[in-house]
Amino acid sequence: MKALVVEGGAMRGVFASGVLDAFLQKNYQPFDLAIGVSAGASNLVGYLANAQGRSFNVITKLATSQRFYNPKRFIKGGDLVDVKWLVDESMRRYPIEAERLFTNTRLLATTTNIATGLPRYQQLTKQNVNQLLEASCALPIAYRQPPCFAGSCFTDGGVSDSIPVKEAYRQGARDITVVLSHPLSYEMPESRHTWLTNTLLSRQPAIAKALRQRAQNYNAALAFIRFPPADATIRVIAPEEGFKVKRLTMNQSKLHQGYQMGITQGKQHLARLAGTDGLTRENCPFCV
Repeated sequence: MKALVVEGGAMRGVFASGVLDAFLQKNYQPFDLAIGVSAGASNLVGYLANAQGRSFNVITKLATSQRFYNPKRFIKGGDLVDVKWLVDESMRRYPIEAERLFTNTRLLATTTNIATGLPRYQQLTKQNVNQLLEASCALPIAYRQPPCFAGSCFTDGGVSDSIPVKEAYRQGARDITVVLSHPLSYEMPESRHTWLTNTLLSRQPAIAKALRQRAQNYNAALAFIRFPPADATIRVIAPEEGFKVKRLTMNQSKLHQGYQMGITQGKQHLARLAGTDGLTRENCPFCV
């Protein structure tokens, strides 16, 4: 089974939007399973719906607007980011062909259960696509009212599993392509503000705990990528060291540069495919 895993990272997702548009330019959609996290799930919707440029437009035209990101609103007790508006408006402005999206590749969005702090991988359907995208992107603290459905409430999937490559393997994938939102050299540092997290999330202790463990889980996923099981091939596409986009970058020039970097990396990946064996125990050029 072939799987595609796409990391989130809010505005950093502009890189993955470029990678996936490069795939679409070459009609490259060989995957049986796709798992996205936060912005990665949104990017996958555009990719699997064959909507080239959609994710780039969502990021650069909608996610940069004050209607979505508004610090003044947050100071007054509202949301820093209005995720529901972004999901609903993106569907209105850039509608998708549902039949195309849900026909071939099984698409899962990673969310985090607020009661348990554990990841949940839920399949997108015509009926739940908006709900799941909102849940997968619902940043703790920044988005004050978490979406609740199916008997649970959820927050951003990146809290519990930022790079669900192990889940792809657990579900049977042995040829896995991973699109990261950081350069290959990146490892997540331990949080230095656990006391603040615990205070702000005092009513959601499981989420506070998950955030304390996030760096450990993130780096464990990177280790799995670098040293995969003997029966797995993992191919990685990541930004270059000069990637300037941060989680809340609103600068259009930087976003456009990040997108073009993704286009370039996506094209280079496809050009290498004929001769690459991916990353295995014997072939891991960036392992340390």
